Order: sequence, then structure tokens, then C-alpha cells
Amino acid sequence: MTVETTIAGTLALIAIMTLVTLATRFGGVFLMSFVTINPRIESFINTMASSVLIAIIVPMAVSGDAGSLAALVVTAVIMLATKKPLPAIAAGIAAAGLVRYAGITVL
Repeated sequence: MTVETTIAGTLALIAIMTLVTLATRFGGVFLMSFVTINPRIESFINTMASSVLIAIIVPMAVSGDAGSLAALVVTAVIMLATKKPLPAIAAGIAAAGLVRYAGITVL
């Protein structure tokens, strides 16, 4: 399937993506309204959030370049030290930028 890359085609794609996003967001909330939240379900939800985060980070740690590894390490250290995500993320971005700007390819 192809969509023309005209203004109308682009706006149609944005509208479709918006509707799909809203449907999944509201659909999930609607479906969860029928589920009784017991300790087992709560544990599953909390663990699932960590699993998604780990699934994003591990490939970057295994096959990433020096900038991504520096960002990962700096973000983890700052997060453990301060317990504040915003400074940790900012430091990770800065570390990746500095390593890539310096031209370092292997740590």
C-alpha cells in the first residue's frame, strides 16, 4: 500500500496514526476497567514496565557505538546517585554528544 506524499496524503497519515494511538490508549483503559487489580496483576504491570525498558536498553548496550555506551553508563550512574531522571537523561545525552564529537568510536 502506498500513500501519495502530498499535503493531503501526509495529513491523512497523521490522522490515521492519531486514531490508532487513541484507540489503543482508550481501548487499554476500557479493557482494564473490567479487570480486578489484585497483587498478582499489579506485580505483572510493574514488571512489564521494567521489561520494556530493558528490551530497549540491552540491544544498545550490546551493539551500540561508544556514544550510546557512554550515554548508558552516565545515565545509570547519575540516576543511581541522584534518583532524578531528568538530570540523568540530560547527562546521558551530553555524554553521547561529547563522545561522538570527540570522534571516539570504541571504548
